[in-house]
Amino acid sequence: MRQLKYKEPRKHSGELRTQVAFFGAKPNEGPMPGESKDIDLYKCWAAVDQVWLRDLEQAKANGTLSDLTITIRDPGADYRPTDKHYVKVFEPEFEHLKYNIRTAQPNLKDRRFIDIVAEVSTR
Repeated sequence: MRQLKYKEPRKHSGELRTQVAFFGAKPNEGPMPGESKDIDLYKCWAAVDQVWLRDLEQAKANGTLSDLTITIRDPGADYRPTDKHYVKVFEPEFEHLKYNIRTAQPNLKDRRFIDIVAEVSTR
């Protein structure tokens, strides 16, 4: 007899509909501090989620209303996102914003994907 157990829906490549680009910053040459030029590191398709309505009050309290959760396919050795990198989302609502990567970790439910939490950059 077949077991009746709930299976959580899995992510698949059809949900990766938004193009994103990851980049780093090159430090200024000379004695002046700061960063001068963005260096393209990796481009791919992603699933982008904003703060959910059920988490809205918690996000207001934490000051994380503008955070995004980005899910990408694991690129293997080609690229590893770190908190020193930035991400840009190519959608009309997000086109003018750059996001700092806060955390990047493997998706524990499906190891083929990486979950990235990003916040709006102030630079």
